[in-house]
Amino acid sequence: MRLSVLAAAVLLVHSTAAPAQGLREKISQLFIFGAGEDPLFLAGSAGANNPASIRAHGAHFVPSAVSQNGSIIAFLTTAISGNVANAPIGSTSGGETFRFEAGVPVKTSTSAGPIFAERALTLGRGRSVVGIGRTASHFSSLRGIDLHDIQLFFTHENVNFPGCDSIQGGSCKLMGFPLLENDVMQFKLDLDLKVEVTSIYATYGLFDNLDVGVVVPLVSTTLRGQSTANIIPFGGPTAAHFFAGTPSNPVLNATRLVDGSAFGLGDVAVRTKWSIRQTARAGLALLGDVRFATGNDDDLLGAGRFSARGLAILSAKFDNFSPHGNVGYVFRAGDLQNDAVLATVGFDHLMSDRVTIATDLVSELQVGRSKLRLPEPVHYDYPFEPTITPTSIPTMADDIVNGSLGFKYAPSNGFTVVANALVPLNRGGLRANITYTAGLEYSF
Repeated sequence: MRLSVLAAAVLLVHSTAAPAQGLREKISQLFIFGAGEDPLFLAGSAGANNPASIRAHGAHFVPSAVSQNGSIIAFLTTAISGNVANAPIGSTSGGETFRFEAGVPVKTSTSAGPIFAERALTLGRGRSVVGIGRTASHFSSLRGIDLHDIQLFFTHENVNFPGCDSIQGGSCKLMGFPLLENDVMQFKLDLDLKVEVTSIYATYGLFDNLDVGVVVPLVSTTLRGQSTANIIPFGGPTAAHFFAGTPSNPVLNATRLVDGSAFGLGDVAVRTKWSIRQTARAGLALLGDVRFATGNDDDLLGAGRFSARGLAILSAKFDNFSPHGNVGYVFRAGDLQNDAVLATVGFDHLMSDRVTIATDLVSELQVGRSKLRLPEPVHYDYPFEPTITPTSIPTMADDIVNGSLGFKYAPSNGFTVVANALVPLNRGGLRANITYTAGLEYSF
């Protein structure tokens, strides 16, 4: 009955979610400097008052002409949207846990349990936990690069057409010939991205050794970005590539500001935990959960793809001290997000009758080569042989390692107040300097 009510709530929220505002598209708009134009299109060069020989230069940087330029824009859009959707999910069985002996409930837990890890204990047949939690992230870096200072370099199309060699007086196969191909468009991106997730969740003990649960996230995403573009001409008395003006009086710089927000249902998760073996000192359990693509990925509210996670859980109890370890795997459907190996180790400790401290090392290690590919450096052949790296973002695995520290306070009557902080311990992925979580649970 409880799960049926929650399922109905999911459908209601989904049907009343705010209309799409296209935050993914707003990231792409940072590379557009005129209404209805393609990214990196030069309206100044393509102006109707210019001769045809100049107008042709308006499209020499657009993604359809230079695939590497399109790859940079696609990487940024996908890296941001994919990471935003992977908000952490809290423990399935916080608070007190029980088993029944001769029809009498016997308490099996000492502390209130971990926050972003799992313990092998289950709630007990007929027991429930419902709660609400809020997680806030103000993202600050992408693969260790400050989001307020992302450097990009877009290169010119290597123009080569029938008769080009005879017209230009040289080999048009060479990158940099004719000389105008040495013009470069330099970008600086300043991104401000905030994501707040309010999770409504419930877990129910079907049997002493089996829990089922659901998590319904409501996501609020705010994006503000500014791009500053500069064309660096190779030389010549007049310009061929410019944002506005004329060849003799060109405007070689431009800025674009985007601002938007979205609110709605995120990716709903359904999960279950099975306790395989439990003794007075230790326990072993398996957990499985799936996330459905119920969040609008165009608005950075969800991943846009199904994912599933499996964990093996080992935990122990030594009076008030309870260590635990989790190891598992997450599968992500689609062509742009990698699977990952999951590993968490930590402990929760009952500090007093009502206060539990929980600390963990939480890791997610990318499987295989990243599906998000950055373009290769561009090598020029003429008249010099420089190599331009398209972006300051490094090519690396998006491994995630976080430190987690939190507290649970159980005042009385089955309520538990939760507070936690996650801090990054490495550079992979899209990261906040600190991610805060606060919540309230009720066990009955």
